[in-house]
Amino acid sequence: MTGRVYKSTGSWYTVKTALGETYQCRIKGKFRIKGIKSTNPIAVGDIVDFELETDQNQESGIIYNIHDRTNYIVRKSVNLSKQTHIISANIDQVFLMITINNPPTLTSFIDRFLVTAEAYSIKTILLFNKIDTYDEDTLNEVKYLAHIYRKIGYECIGVSAVTGKNVDKVKALMHGKVSVFSGHSGVGKSTLINTIEPSLNIKTKEISTQHNQGQHTTTFAEMFDLSFDAKIIDTPGIKGFGVVDMDKEEVGDYFPEIFKLKQDCKFNNCLHTKEPNCAVKKALDNDEIAFSRYRSYLQIIEGEDEHYRTDVWDKE
Repeated sequence: MTGRVYKSTGSWYTVKTALGETYQCRIKGKFRIKGIKSTNPIAVGDIVDFELETDQNQESGIIYNIHDRTNYIVRKSVNLSKQTHIISANIDQVFLMITINNPPTLTSFIDRFLVTAEAYSIKTILLFNKIDTYDEDTLNEVKYLAHIYRKIGYECIGVSAVTGKNVDKVKALMHGKVSVFSGHSGVGKSTLINTIEPSLNIKTKEISTQHNQGQHTTTFAEMFDLSFDAKIIDTPGIKGFGVVDMDKEEVGDYFPEIFKLKQDCKFNNCLHTKEPNCAVKKALDNDEIAFSRYRSYLQIIEGEDEHYRTDVWDKE
């Protein structure tokens, strides 16, 4: 039998067939020794083959094959730096949810996420959430960031799950697609998903006032079928985003504004750091490239932690 993985709890997988039947499945042990360095060899969105267990009830099965993935979002595992964690697979687009505060989303986090999405040719839309809570200064920060990312080709939408602002616009973009909602804990993923599809009633929690951080409400990634011909994957909040399996020479290819200029550099192998006649550094000096984006680029090629440098609104 063949189906799509709708939920993963680490040891059990909820698999749904094309006929709409769901089965709780496990994997054969050999998947763990096939050289898969991921902490989760099977991810939500994977297409798998499985067989029903004959010595138990007919609701459980054993997964014996994973179909080739068209794409996936992957990051370094938080606790196991040499391993990776696949957030989801076989997706059409990602909505990366951003909040300026409560909790803050750093531009370094945004850029690392976008680089990974670019590497796997996954369309990403930036959702600036909770805009109903912002004062004028904070709204200006939203406009400033949206300007940076729109300039390089990313769609940016200000949304509010509370007032419903632009929720219909998000739903229209989701029609007929598999969409992932991702971002830090507390940015409002579950609340917005509940607004999009109230019948789901996904659990939500308030922000921790002591630490100004989100609290995990989504423990495991899970896919849902929506009422308007769309699928959604709700993912656990991400604290950090480590870029995986990327040579420093190719990092610039996943920054659209850097990739656009690389052919104008004097050297074909220019890393845009200390080389003479670098078109990227020239554009940076002329404010044609955002300082925050270039700083994120340097972080990645230098292998630095995403929190090492100050954020865009703490410019030097």
